[in-house]
Amino acid sequence: MKGAAVAYGESGMETNVPGVRNLTQVEATERARLLDVTAYDISLDLSSAVQAAAGRTFRSTTEVRFTCAEPGVGTFVEVAAEQVHSATLNGTPVDLGDWSAEKGLTLTGLARENVLVVEAEFAYSNSGQGLHRTVDPVDGETYLYSQFETADAQRVFACFDQPDLKSVYTWHATVPAHWRVVSNMPVEREDTAGVGVKTVHFVQSARMSTYITALCAGPYHEVRDSHDGIDLGVFCRASMAPHLDADDLFLITKQGFDFFHDKFGVRYPLPKYDQLWVPDFNAGAMENFGCVTHAESHYLFRSQVTDFEYEQRANTILHEMAHMWFGDLVTMRWWNDLWLNESFAEWASHWCNTHATRFTEAWTTFLSIRKNWGYRQDQLSSTHPVYCEMPDLEAVEVNFDGITYAKGASVLKQLVAYVGEEPFVAGLRAYFGKHAWGNATFDDLLSELETASGRELRKFAAQWLETAQVNTLRPEVTIDADGAYGRVLVRQEAPAGHPTLRTHRIGVGLYDLTDGRLLRRERYEVDVTGEVTELTELAGVRAADVLLLNDDDLTYAKLRLDERSLATVMRHIAGFDSSLARALCWTAAWDMTRDAELAARDYVALVLAGLPAETDINLVTATVRQATTALNVYADPAWAPTGWAELARTAKAAYAAAEPGSGFQLAWVRAYASAARSAEDLAVLRGWLDGTGVPEGLTVDTELRWTLLGALVANGAAGPDEIEAELAADRTASGEREAAYAHALVPTAENKAAVWAQLTGPESLPNWRNRALLQGFSHPSQVELVAPYRERFFEAVGQVWASRDSEPAQEFAQLGYPVYLVSEETVSATDAWLAQDGHPAPLRRLVAEGRDGVVRALAARAKDAQSA
Repeated sequence: MKGAAVAYGESGMETNVPGVRNLTQVEATERARLLDVTAYDISLDLSSAVQAAAGRTFRSTTEVRFTCAEPGVGTFVEVAAEQVHSATLNGTPVDLGDWSAEKGLTLTGLARENVLVVEAEFAYSNSGQGLHRTVDPVDGETYLYSQFETADAQRVFACFDQPDLKSVYTWHATVPAHWRVVSNMPVEREDTAGVGVKTVHFVQSARMSTYITALCAGPYHEVRDSHDGIDLGVFCRASMAPHLDADDLFLITKQGFDFFHDKFGVRYPLPKYDQLWVPDFNAGAMENFGCVTHAESHYLFRSQVTDFEYEQRANTILHEMAHMWFGDLVTMRWWNDLWLNESFAEWASHWCNTHATRFTEAWTTFLSIRKNWGYRQDQLSSTHPVYCEMPDLEAVEVNFDGITYAKGASVLKQLVAYVGEEPFVAGLRAYFGKHAWGNATFDDLLSELETASGRELRKFAAQWLETAQVNTLRPEVTIDADGAYGRVLVRQEAPAGHPTLRTHRIGVGLYDLTDGRLLRRERYEVDVTGEVTELTELAGVRAADVLLLNDDDLTYAKLRLDERSLATVMRHIAGFDSSLARALCWTAAWDMTRDAELAARDYVALVLAGLPAETDINLVTATVRQATTALNVYADPAWAPTGWAELARTAKAAYAAAEPGSGFQLAWVRAYASAARSAEDLAVLRGWLDGTGVPEGLTVDTELRWTLLGALVANGAAGPDEIEAELAADRTASGEREAAYAHALVPTAENKAAVWAQLTGPESLPNWRNRALLQGFSHPSQVELVAPYRERFFEAVGQVWASRDSEPAQEFAQLGYPVYLVSEETVSATDAWLAQDGHPAPLRRLVAEGRDGVVRALAARAKDAQSA
């Protein structure tokens, strides 16, 4: 899961990190044909990292041994350095005149066996890419961690930076004597390298790709354990040690290893498994072989959280662990199969969570959180097949999306249902056994699954993986006078631009309303094919109060309910015993709202009526988020204040009724804070900050204080002085990030201008600050205030894209887009920008996605206004 700096407060020190070569698939294929990389030996001098001025760069010396199938030809090696001091190939100096960070180093006259030595100066990163450097404001200590996916290993050492040129690696790191250094393999020895300095030498690694090598260094806090012969470690910054709940982290880790060992039939192959929770991470985590990095801000909890957060953390731990087999042991040949790496880990983590941990309803979470992400992504103008050709690395960078992760995992989930779990697992075992330590493609996996299951799967794969967009399954029901089904049809729809009608294996559930409960009477499993499928099994069957298509969520499709079922669900959605059935209905209602088939106010009414009784914390969390989105962008602005007031009133009643101190109380308190708009509600939040009127059992702890303060600031009820006072009490990395976000929220024209100047200025901000300012700059209650920045966004986005690393550049394109300015003027301004020549394709894609959101919101607002 590819991963959402320099020292805090030191943004002015850094220059932009050099770019990387935009490697093409054609280049990678040819280089892989020529070369076999025997070994890397990498020495990093990180001893100056703690020095504010001198610690901007580090020295890296790389020895690469490789063979060439055609002696005499040339190739290139990536070196995204600030300066190359020297390079020799087989003892002869390499001409450095043609080198640049974006091109790499040209190598000519290769021998059959070659030794390349490159000594270069590389820059520490503040973007979360390459070797990221951060200084903890609590104690002034410096921390480093590497992040190399997609192709950022070249920012740290000279390498052939593509997934199918695997090799072994021996790391050496010279660091301050009090630091710990963690890499893919155990430490072999440590040597004194001077006063207060040591060099840490690592055991030579197993064979792996460049992008999953790793090195992390700093005075990390460490806790160790072992399980089933595997040495386990968890790490975090020293100041976060009180929040490292190692027992729970180890529990999930051990449960994951037991489950995957049993199912995969192949043991985890390395002697140790370390996990580090690191600051300023750009995404959730990264599957470095034996040295997994996780986002500290997502998964180390300084304050009370709900089981939603704990389950998300468990899922991420298991997702990265699944990559040890699928991605690390067996690796994609090229980034065309990125989807398979991520989809498999996504599917396997929920599979494991369901069967091996306390989160037994993980497939409900998959539907409500992850699959909804896939549905949204798949309906954008940028939709693409799950499998698609990646011509170069720039195309890969924007494809870490809901299709690659969630839709692909949904397809795998259906494939498991199609062939059966036992044959699927047998195919996996054969795949791991045949391709261990090498590279493979989806075709290789499909061959093993066909052999294990005895079923032909190429048509299934073509239908689901090589076509884009999502189908809608809509029931058409007639009921006879005696109350039995006369005819039940399932109409399959596809958008005009993507007319594929697929084969769907679905469950059909019949639910009866009894004393307020919706009980499943029967379930049928059928195949839906073509435009219309008649469910002959239901003819003459007593009609149910709810007929639920895709019961148990086997397929990937948007659902609709017939009129009778929808009426029942609108009144009794909480009556389903199954959380998955409730999730399917919540998702259907949300899809209808987004598609302008259900008015936003009617969706909000459903939420207000049914959600307070919801017993799945993940559904509460996800559905509240969707309700706030409905009010922000899909509701008629003339009615939205009424909706906010009703949501605040419902949330207030729900937290009052919840068990004191429970996760449900906290979830509804958060919902109340997000909905608070009136002077009365804002006064309640102010009282909680001051310690008055706090609900029984609620702890107004550090994170909740920032949530409350942010709500007050966004609505003009608190200002910069209060933000600074809160920061003074929380002078931590998290506190500085929250303060930056809150300052960006301050609703004055002068403040918005100052924030915009920082976001678009010549100096690259640390990734944490860039993200916080973007998130706080636009707020749905400040639409008129940020309206002037619609044109300024289109004036600035090209320059920002060109001058930033890929992660902050993408964040600006997505979060800076005027998504809350829902108007034809925003569409026209976007169209004018898109009509211009010269914009990079990945940037055009992201801006067009912003336009898609505004067009959808305009249709939904029109529907909502009509319903009035």
